[in-house]
Amino acid sequence: MINLETPKKYRGFVKQVNEVATNFLRANSRTYDLAEHAYPKELDLLASLVDGMNESGQSQGAGAAGVRVKDDDKDGVKNGTNMSSVLSVIEMCWGDVGLLLSMPRQGLGNSAIASVANDEQLERFKDTWAAMAITEPSFGSDSAAIKTTAVKDGDEYVLNGEKIFVTSGERADSVVVWATLDKSKGRAAIKSFVVPKSLPGIRVERLEHKLGIRASDTAVIVLEDCRVPAANLLGDPEIDTSKGFAGAMATFDNTRPLVAGMAVGCARAALELTRELLTDAGIEIDYDRPAQSQSAAAATFLQMEADWEAAHLLTLSAAWMADNRKPNSLEASMAKAKAGRVGNQITLRCVELASTVGYSEVEFLEKWSRDSKILDIFEGTQQIQQLIVARRVLGLTSSQLK
Repeated sequence: MINLETPKKYRGFVKQVNEVATNFLRANSRTYDLAEHAYPKELDLLASLVDGMNESGQSQGAGAAGVRVKDDDKDGVKNGTNMSSVLSVIEMCWGDVGLLLSMPRQGLGNSAIASVANDEQLERFKDTWAAMAITEPSFGSDSAAIKTTAVKDGDEYVLNGEKIFVTSGERADSVVVWATLDKSKGRAAIKSFVVPKSLPGIRVERLEHKLGIRASDTAVIVLEDCRVPAANLLGDPEIDTSKGFAGAMATFDNTRPLVAGMAVGCARAALELTRELLTDAGIEIDYDRPAQSQSAAAATFLQMEADWEAAHLLTLSAAWMADNRKPNSLEASMAKAKAGRVGNQITLRCVELASTVGYSEVEFLEKWSRDSKILDIFEGTQQIQQLIVARRVLGLTSSQLK
């Protein structure tokens, strides 16, 4: 049983993160939304501070490095590093989603490394900034359709393929690339590799212009005979068809709650500002009266808050389960599906409620509505999350329910 209150041991930490989000992210939000592809240099100092906190343990495990349960946590914990990471992401995306995604050494690739790397790899890659490269021109949501190949050659793998929509693909110094070891073996042959961008054979082909999260660069990356050390393969190099795609997809059980947290944080920002604007306009929101007996604007706001609280609770639940070593694939997808959908709905509805103020650049509402859309798409679209939930609830495999 959990509730919507921030765990007591994290309240001071969350307050600190909110101050960072206010002074670093929110303060530079409009600047880098307008200056797409410009590097947010203010983040270098912030990233150094986060690195220092992680090294000292003061960060409570926040950030990409937090999504891992230590082997010595024999008895489990009620709230651990996954919970603190989600709480941190919520606050940071209350500040700005695009800038959070641009944080050095806090990319989705870092989350993948933290989730599945062995101890030696964790130490070796601890200072890298890793992007995540899954999607290809021939597919979007079906990660099993990966065509990028990895062929073993001595102590190296030779990678060939093209990846699109790679977040932080230009700025990161390495990329976690998903590739297949043997197309004939199907999903079980898909593995992930840490590919330093300093290696010959990997290049950024172009940067995309986007609707939202403009502060974050999104790249097309091409691999041509890129030779990667075999030791850079994350997880088990053996192809175990009995496990299918489970090994590679396990990464998402940790990263999807983080993306859900991004949507929760962005939507909360929109709700808070909209409440202020409604109050200034003389519209009362009364929690002691039925919504249907209040103004249309107040009733709409109350419904949005209810949806937000549901998304928030699902997100915390998925993180709590990960901290306590409970299988959370169902809950992670439920959190991502709910938060991604209602997050975008809330930000768009807030634009409507604020009318011309919401649609203009006078406030951030129009920006948040643009930023929130991607949170319903990447790390598995809304439709894919619903499909995963249906499979888990009905006990069906991917071949049985497509």
